[in-house]
Amino acid sequence: MTASRSRGRITVALVGLVVLVVVGWFVRTQVVDNGTSPAGSPASVSTGVPGAESGLPVRSLSSLPAEAASTWRLVRLGGPFPYPRNDGAVFEDREQALPGKDSGFYHEYTVPTPGSPDRGLRRLITGAGHELYYTGDHYRSFVVVDASR
Repeated sequence: MTASRSRGRITVALVGLVVLVVVGWFVRTQVVDNGTSPAGSPASVSTGVPGAESGLPVRSLSSLPAEAASTWRLVRLGGPFPYPRNDGAVFEDREQALPGKDSGFYHEYTVPTPGSPDRGLRRLITGAGHELYYTGDHYRSFVVVDASR
């Protein structure tokens, strides 16, 4: 075998290895962010993220709009909030999209939408058990937020 043929095979093998690593990383990222494993079972339950047992998809805070992280910082600091009459108010979950809890368990916070003339559609919802949920469509759908990522 010639040296150039051998180098060509090594190059092909290295490119193949890089492709496998990239594909593996992408699949892992999708599994964690979408909340399901390739077999369809909840991946979020094993993550230890509060609220993951709800069966809702788990998303990292860093994958949400940047304003969500800013709002989460304000929540942890206790404010000040851009909408003090609304932010921190009890969220009643009339849509029953979150696990059923007694009144006062959940509280909501506005996630500002750039360019919106009002509060917009985005909210963070906190639970008394350290749960954190996000909705980008005004309570029609929710994801569990992993605030550590």
